[in-house]
Amino acid sequence: MNVTENLKIDLPDETATLALGALLARGLQPGLSIYLSGELGAGKTTLVRGMLRELGFEGRVKSPTYALVELYVISKLNLYHFDFYRFRDPEEWHEAGFRDLFNQSNVCLVEWPEKANGLLPPPDLHITLTVQQTADQDSRRASLSANSARGLAMMQALCPTQPTQPS
Repeated sequence: MNVTENLKIDLPDETATLALGALLARGLQPGLSIYLSGELGAGKTTLVRGMLRELGFEGRVKSPTYALVELYVISKLNLYHFDFYRFRDPEEWHEAGFRDLFNQSNVCLVEWPEKANGLLPPPDLHITLTVQQTADQDSRRASLSANSARGLAMMQALCPTQPTQPS
């Protein structure tokens, strides 16, 4: 199935980023992959934190920059949070042995997917976070792109009364 839909959401502060994560968490199911792109400090880990909090995780949520992956087992979900920021060569993804984790039993949330340079399987949902600088404050914008029927369903659940906005 070739599904491509896009949605943009303004996130004025950290609370809004956490709230978006909470909404996304409601659609998480085994086999789902979500890729998170954006510069350092754009809010990728904050978005994951919002998802985990909504699922009931109360522990510390940090970017797995050094560990490369953190596993959270919550609500019968095996949720893998990857961070490929430190990859210098896309082949490091193969060498790390992560391929087998991308399956129908796990949820995979991937920060810096571009560092694996196309070796990852396609995501159901790709979220790009950008910093929007104004004179008063920095805010964020989330650009969501659905690449599967499940990704599209997650996006539509975010704003069920309005159609997705083309980018």
